[in-house]
Amino acid sequence: ATLADDNMRCGSRLVSVGDGKDKVRALCGEPSDVAFVGTIGRRGFPASPGSTRYGDYDYGFYGPAWVELPVEVWTYNFGSSKLLRKLRFVGDELVDIRTDGRGY
Repeated sequence: ATLADDNMRCGSRLVSVGDGKDKVRALCGEPSDVAFVGTIGRRGFPASPGSTRYGDYDYGFYGPAWVELPVEVWTYNFGSSKLLRKLRFVGDELVDIRTDGRGY
């Protein structure tokens, strides 16, 4: 059974959903495994607050209106006494942390 979490401890340090890959690597070290699982399409990033809005539609976008971001799953194995942790990244952003079975 997988359980979703908002953060993960690496020793005394904490990584959280929303963190970037560099921060996760700096705090937790290299993952045991990195799997590239495809790309996900996302609308471009909204412009700064106060951009022109018409109803619920925001016309202020930077760059392309549609971007393809790589999706990777990083697995951290903290040993047989702990559960495996699977971290899903979209682009550079940590979006999902799950526990999955025992480490080895």
